[in-house]
Amino acid sequence: MPIIAPSFLASNFLKLKEEVEMVNNSEAEWLHLDVMDGRFVPNISFGLPIIEAIRSATNKICDVHLMIEEPGKYAEAFKLAGADNLTVHIEACPHLHRNIQQIKNIGMKAGIAVNPHTPISSLQDIIEDVNMVNLMSVNPGFGGQKFIQHTLIKIQQLREMIDAKGLNVEIEIDGGVTEANAAEIVAAGATVLVAGSSVFNAPNPIKAISDLRNLR
Repeated sequence: MPIIAPSFLASNFLKLKEEVEMVNNSEAEWLHLDVMDGRFVPNISFGLPIIEAIRSATNKICDVHLMIEEPGKYAEAFKLAGADNLTVHIEACPHLHRNIQQIKNIGMKAGIAVNPHTPISSLQDIIEDVNMVNLMSVNPGFGGQKFIQHTLIKIQQLREMIDAKGLNVEIEIDGGVTEANAAEIVAAGATVLVAGSSVFNAPNPIKAISDLRNLR
């Protein structure tokens, strides 16, 4: 049964408290929070004050995804804001091992995000140090995009790498996840589903979350 992480990039910011309460009352275990800087990705989303506000309104896991350059400068600030998981992009971190150790040393679980063009083989020498890999199944920066089918092959490759090393590393899929494709994503080896538009734009978001979690 996958962990469901509704992506607040797709939420209604005029009703943020109600959106958080909806997730609190759902079967979702995580809240996925995308931070974009307009440099690493061509969009700007939200930052520390929004994460602090969401943290104050939930006891669930705050899964923070940094789509920013120089994430090491801000890791401690995101910890103070309430992040439980902090994910950085492999493409943004020339000293990735240092970034991962920093995140873990200050008390968060560490994740690596991988863009669609980045091969799974690039994780070979760092996979044992992380708690999670976020496989981007769309090009990062904007919500509502269509799932890139090649991601299924990358999930299988990553699952084989993790299992061969006997590790307990979550495989998070981020982008274009819907009830129509969730089952094959999980069958390929994913353990965490990030869902934005398919949850927050649904007629009944709580049911949408339940349907994703209880795949048939």
